[in-house]
Amino acid sequence: MKIAAVQMVSTPSVERNLDTARRLIAQAAAEGAQLAALPEYFCLMGQHDTDKLAVAEDPGHGPMQIMLSGAARQHGVWLIGGTIPLKTPAADRVFNATCVYAPDGSLAARYDKVHLFRFNNGCEEYDEGRVLQAGSEPVAFNANEVRVGLSICYDLRFPELYRALMTPPCDLIAVPSAFTHTTGQAHWELLLRARAIENQCYVIAPAQGGRHENGRRTWGHSMVVDPWGEVVAVLPEGEGVVTAELDVARIAQVRAQLPALTHRRLGLG
Repeated sequence: MKIAAVQMVSTPSVERNLDTARRLIAQAAAEGAQLAALPEYFCLMGQHDTDKLAVAEDPGHGPMQIMLSGAARQHGVWLIGGTIPLKTPAADRVFNATCVYAPDGSLAARYDKVHLFRFNNGCEEYDEGRVLQAGSEPVAFNANEVRVGLSICYDLRFPELYRALMTPPCDLIAVPSAFTHTTGQAHWELLLRARAIENQCYVIAPAQGGRHENGRRTWGHSMVVDPWGEVVAVLPEGEGVVTAELDVARIAQVRAQLPALTHRRLGLG
């Protein structure tokens, strides 16, 4: 299966971001991708955290979900829709949700981000808990014969989530992200390769990558990592698409020569 990670430099305009996403999904499909993944917050990088509240959609309704469903159907691809804000019962909170669409445009899976990012180094300060409500459940789905586990950005720092996704084992883990330049430069590739090695599967990590209109700078480096921890495709910065082949024989080879998943002794029951 050919897979594609879409990198964006999203703006405060949902309409502009949807247009960009449509174009890049079409590019991924034109390059032969059967599965494409958008980055976290592809739909909105606002001036304020609370901007998410104003554009949040009811599950199953709204222009962001309509675009994702339509693009998946138009191009016949599995589409991991980055993240969009979905309404919660609380007016001052939204879910940061990954919605996955099958090639017929139907909703195949939804994952709500479990771990909420907070960071303050004296110069930069972020706290997703101000407007986001955390999810609680790991989610995986089957894209034809490929089992895909879902996660989002800050989740990458919590390996127990990925262990929960490995029963049964996933062939691919998706990590749509908007890592800051500071944290991404230090930890992004290291963490992605670690998750691939630990779980002996491919990792696809579509990211925000550049200087945004709101002044924020994201790290980019959207990439695909193979089950041995090798980076097989990467885009350092700016919008674009990176593609790679997901080779199920490669997964089987790695798991056969080093059967680490079968050697686990803790946390199994």
